[in-house]
Amino acid sequence: MATSKAARPAPTKRVLAIVLAGGKGERLHPLTHERSKPAVPFGGKYRIVDFVLSNLVNSGVQSIYVLVQYMSQSLIEHLRSDWRTAGLTRSQFITVVPPQMRLGTMWYRGTADAVRQNLNLIHDYDPDLVAVFGADHVYRMDVGQMIRWHVEKGADATISTIPIPLREVPAFGIVHTDAKGRIDAFIEKPPTAEPMPGSSTHALASMGNYIFDKQVLVDLLESRHRDEADLDFGKNVLPAMLKTHKLYAYDFSTNVLPGLKQYEERAYWRDVGTIGAFYESNMDILGARPRLNLNNRRWFVHSGRYEGPPAKVLDGKLTNCILGDGCFVRNATIKNSILGRGVHVHDGAVIEDSIVMDFCKIRADAKLRRTIVDRYNEVPARIKLGYDRDEDARRFFVDPSGVVVVPRGVTAPS
Repeated sequence: MATSKAARPAPTKRVLAIVLAGGKGERLHPLTHERSKPAVPFGGKYRIVDFVLSNLVNSGVQSIYVLVQYMSQSLIEHLRSDWRTAGLTRSQFITVVPPQMRLGTMWYRGTADAVRQNLNLIHDYDPDLVAVFGADHVYRMDVGQMIRWHVEKGADATISTIPIPLREVPAFGIVHTDAKGRIDAFIEKPPTAEPMPGSSTHALASMGNYIFDKQVLVDLLESRHRDEADLDFGKNVLPAMLKTHKLYAYDFSTNVLPGLKQYEERAYWRDVGTIGAFYESNMDILGARPRLNLNNRRWFVHSGRYEGPPAKVLDGKLTNCILGDGCFVRNATIKNSILGRGVHVHDGAVIEDSIVMDFCKIRADAKLRRTIVDRYNEVPARIKLGYDRDEDARRFFVDPSGVVVVPRGVTAPS
């Protein structure tokens, strides 16, 4: 029987994954006021970091170092409590790595510098390939197909890319390839770019995910770029490889995901780096035919367990909403919204087109519209959010997209 593309096993290679999870996420403020971007809750039960970890684990890549830096405690606690950090063998692990400062008293100074400061981990594990992936995007990907592409092409390094409309080029690192996928140009956020082969309307943008041959990566960071202070893969390392190494682009739009529904957006990938983008991506999981259907039994996005009761609805009107475990709803109206775990909604409250994160209380007759309420908040009775922009801006943060954000509240005693 013929084997489908998605089911073909990736070539047998010893792969070490390094997940870069130290970003500040300044454009996602105030959701990142007390946490790093990968630790921001998403979709009622997940954190953003759960997507890259699920992609790796589901693809059979189970040796993972997570490099953290800014505001990392929330992320560390999430990984400690909600991810199994040790498997059945020594090669199955998810290990958090704060800055070790092996090269001096300094923080990570770019994506490549973060890896350079942790080369000892690569030497100790001695993989054939190193997968360097970002932790702040929402997507699902069979990484094995990218690994297979890298091996079949005999690449020294491979960049995962996604086709984007030419009008969006200035926001991305853009690669240009020949007809066989070999990269001949890599430009960080150019004003314009040539279309990708076979298209007149789209260019290939870097997704910030890379596969390197281990020795190539080590030689680059130990020798060629040893004395450079600020060092980034997109700005420094990869463009410098073009004339000396075989650098290939893997087109993410060709990735075949098991269990994908016909109505879903193929190759769904979002950089949720702004409040507007974060809000819209959450909304994408709602509806009867969501752009991103997280109810995929063949490719679950894994997250933590909730040690509490199931959701309970006494009365009310609920339309197109997601309720996390432990939610309690009494005589309220909830429409086109996502409620995290342990959210209590009281009599007469109205929640529309909104995101309410874990352990919030929405008191009686409160009204929310296009609002994000961060964790551990108590929204007072009869308050209105999302109805008067000037009034909202005096009390809370209002994004240019019009979304109101109530910053994280005070953690309740356990």
